[in-house]
Amino acid sequence: MPDPPQMRADALRNRDLLLASASSLFVTEGLEVSLKAIARHAGVGIGTLFRHFPSREALIDEVYRTELAAVAALVPGLLGVFPPREALRAWMDHYMEYMTTDTGMAVALREVVTSRGLPYARSRAILTSAIAALLNEATAEGNIRNDVPADDVLAALGGIALAAGRPTQRDQAARLMNLLMAGLAVAAASDAGHRRGGSVRPK
Repeated sequence: MPDPPQMRADALRNRDLLLASASSLFVTEGLEVSLKAIARHAGVGIGTLFRHFPSREALIDEVYRTELAAVAALVPGLLGVFPPREALRAWMDHYMEYMTTDTGMAVALREVVTSRGLPYARSRAILTSAIAALLNEATAEGNIRNDVPADDVLAALGGIALAAGRPTQRDQAARLMNLLMAGLAVAAASDAGHRRGGSVRPK
């Protein structure tokens, strides 16, 4: 397959201006700020905006994806400093810090976490790839279950962010993430033996 054509310098500059303006206005005015206002803030016409981003959702996804890429990029550094299980928990803190900071993206969070297709598929893929890398390292170490998909961890983190996403709820969010980590932990041998030999809990 041939490589996609490279974007002209002026088109790339306009695209960057639109992303910066959208990110700024989403924070100050919310996700419903008019696309005309975003184009005006960037100093370009509305037609230029639509050439780069055919819909509001596409623009939100691109802003969101760009910012999430920075969070995902923390994974190698954390794995280089902490044991895998601790790196996973530390990454959760960074992720939650981003999600509970007023970035103007809280409304999009539910869509990104629950969407299986466009327009948020790329943002979701960034997160699941980061979580999968951490889970793979932790399961190889032997103290994290190997039957939990990255999608499930992402859904759990999304639920925590939605339920305890205010800055005043940081302590609660931390406790909930600790509960999530406890659920991911490999059961101790005594617990496993108890389940095999003990009574079956009714469904």
